[in-house]
Amino acid sequence: MYSDADRAALHVQYADEAYHIGAAPATESYLNIARILEAARLSGATAIHPGYGFLSENPAFAEACADAGLTFIGPSAENMHLAGSKTAARRVAHSIGIPILSGTIDPVTDLRQAAEAALAAGFPVMIKAAAGGGGKGMRRVDSPEELEAALRDASSEAARAFGDGALFLEKYLAAPRHVEVQILADHYGHVIHLGERECSIQRRHQKIVEECPAPLVTTNPELRSRLGEAAVRLARALGYRNAGTIEFLVDDQGNFYFLEMNTRLQVEHPITEIVTGIDLVDAQLRIAAGEPLWLGQEDIAWRGSAIEFRIYAEDPDLNFLPAPGRIDWLELPCGPGVRVDNGVYAGWTVPLEYDPLLAKLICHGEDRASALRVARRALDEYVLAGVANNLSFFRDLVADEPFLRGELNTGFVDAFLRRRPAAEPAEEEMAVAALAAELAVRQRAACRPGVRQISRWTAEGRARLMR
Repeated sequence: MYSDADRAALHVQYADEAYHIGAAPATESYLNIARILEAARLSGATAIHPGYGFLSENPAFAEACADAGLTFIGPSAENMHLAGSKTAARRVAHSIGIPILSGTIDPVTDLRQAAEAALAAGFPVMIKAAAGGGGKGMRRVDSPEELEAALRDASSEAARAFGDGALFLEKYLAAPRHVEVQILADHYGHVIHLGERECSIQRRHQKIVEECPAPLVTTNPELRSRLGEAAVRLARALGYRNAGTIEFLVDDQGNFYFLEMNTRLQVEHPITEIVTGIDLVDAQLRIAAGEPLWLGQEDIAWRGSAIEFRIYAEDPDLNFLPAPGRIDWLELPCGPGVRVDNGVYAGWTVPLEYDPLLAKLICHGEDRASALRVARRALDEYVLAGVANNLSFFRDLVADEPFLRGELNTGFVDAFLRRRPAAEPAEEEMAVAALAAELAVRQRAACRPGVRQISRWTAEGRARLMR
């Protein structure tokens, strides 16, 4: 399915059949349930995979699929009402003894209620969307004077992103680690966890680098068992089924607090796939088809280390401001230990209307140090011209000593930007790099069978880069 903004998108070009579902604004296309169901009807589809954005955590969509006789590849609407609602999930977690941060259990209904809850928790506090994640509808509030504007702005953003402006409030925890646990649950009450992912490297409360295993777990192995046990216990209490992720904040003493549950596939699912050898989308399909879990907890093993870098069209030097525009040239890295989940091509114009995520670079090694060596090579090989992007930010990050030591927390990016080298490459260096990359591409054999390498750049891009 595609909107007006995505007529020429890569997923449309790959598809055997493509169905137009509306104008560029998400409310007229990717959030329009009726048009999506009509596309399913026209195509003869019997199931819908919702991806990891837009309606993927919307219980009304899951219900509409069921009413239309379609299998929703994910949890039930009832699951979403409980687990997908941040407030309902907090209530359940609290009831079974999983620690939560102080704040509101139910959505805040007015400024007075929010002010009372904030004063009880103690400033600073976080305002969050009850119906979704990804940093949307989230604001830090440091004083009572900031509360009214933060509530208004967060609610408006949440309504645009998720179709629901409900908010809740919780105590702000300074410099924690953000660690999440992947779970799988079938329709028959069986639940397992696939370990944790470290997601502390964030900007605007949205993850940009994820790791499996979490560096903290390598120095505190029993933490995986504690987190995994809590995640499985919560999933069982919720009656959850299909794939899901349970997120925690972890302080410097190893204490953890339930944050939220994502009732969908995560953007960072590839690092768990690589380390465990389990294809999570395949697992989602099999569970949705009614299969019982074919694995027990004792069957799960973790091999090596994997790191994912989210490649965005954004400018790290301008507070990661989105930078939509035309991609003039794209060369993807390949080789041992490298996987690229790519969604764009040279000549594609990154639209204004949606999140500017272009690709995910996943690097794997026998341990964290070797995964980082793979990452340094892959980031050096990655060529993206025409739009501002965060590749140079990542190249500097993988040379940063605190990052290499695994000294991570949710405030890491701000601290890193203060010490990051400010120098930018000269035009001559860019030209040399462009020519070197082009020669390398001409000499490079195919990466691996079954993978289409999109390697071209536009004449306009060549002229602009070479002049």
